Parts: sequence; C-alpha cells; structure tokens
Amino acid sequence: MNVVLPITLAHNGVRLEPLAQQHAEGLLAAASDGALWGLRITSVPEPDQVEAYIATALEMRPSRLAFAVIDNTTDQIIGSTSYHDILSDIDRVEIGYTWYAKSRQRSHVNTTCKLMLLMHAFDTLGCAVVGLRTDNLNHASQAAIERLGAKKDGVLRHHARRRDGTVRDTVMYSITRAEWPEVSAHLSYLLHKER
Repeated sequence: MNVVLPITLAHNGVRLEPLAQQHAEGLLAAASDGALWGLRITSVPEPDQVEAYIATALEMRPSRLAFAVIDNTTDQIIGSTSYHDILSDIDRVEIGYTWYAKSRQRSHVNTTCKLMLLMHAFDTLGCAVVGLRTDNLNHASQAAIERLGAKKDGVLRHHARRRDGTVRDTVMYSITRAEWPEVSAHLSYLLHKER
C-alpha cells in the first residue's frame, strides 16, 4: 500500500481538505447545525472542544488522516471524516469519525465523501480492504454503511467508551478490493439518482 499522505479530494460539489486549526470556526458552525455534540453515539466536538478535537486528530497522524468536509460552492464547512487505523503492512485503512451538519444529512454528501475516500483508498493507495465501524446503537449509521454496499463483519462487544462513560459494542463492516468495482458502480448510481 502506498503511504497515506495529506491530499485534497473533490467531486460532485464536495471537497475534502486535510483538517487544520484554520477549520475550527467552520467545524463549530457545522456541529451547531443540530447541536450534534448532544448525541451520545457520535464523536462530534462540543463547542468549547473544537480546537482540541482538531489537535487530537493531528496528533494521531500517521494512523489517522482527518478531513474537513466542505461545500465547494459556498466554501462552507459541513462536517468531518477521516481515514483511521491505517495499517500499511496489511494494506488496510478504515473510514470513520464521520459527521455532517444536520442540514446536510440524508443528502448526497455522505455518498460523495465515501466515493472519494474509497476511490482514493483502492485506486491510488492500493488498499486490499477498507473498514468502517459504528456504535451498535447508531442505527442510522449502520443503515448508511450498508447502503454503500459494505459487508457486515460482526460486532466487537464491550469495545469502546462513549463520551458519556458507557461502553459500546462496535459494529464492524468492510469492503474488499474484489468488491470495489461493484461498490463503485453502486455509489455512482446512487449519486446519479440523488441529483
């Protein structure tokens, strides 16, 4: 697998830029659209934690590459997503830490972001597999991941602590290189349908 380096990706009116402190104000505005930090099953930063959220993401390199999700038309930051658990020796990355402003949920944004990240992972980085994971209580996220065409690998029980101190089970999904052509065609179809 090629080295995962910071890169800007753009498609279908959405841009992914490597996350930096300059995105703090925009991230705060995006998180405030729906007060997303109030959801116990997401990693959305609270208003006074946005700069720390970005700093933590940057400190996690090279095992995480975080992006600001930007509306290309307005240059408005509308969320964040990441490559994480980057395992170059086995050609694997995961996509996660994903959240969008409430007004952008259930739109073309998630499909577009996943298409860009998966295309870069398989076609440029040479990944053998891309993983995705979510909280077992986050049924909307599970449905969105399954809608992409990812296969459910299983559930890791008592796997990670939530922000409220409870411990979650984690639902694991993946897409393999062999599955990628069909998933790519499916995502392109979904985007065409969503226009």
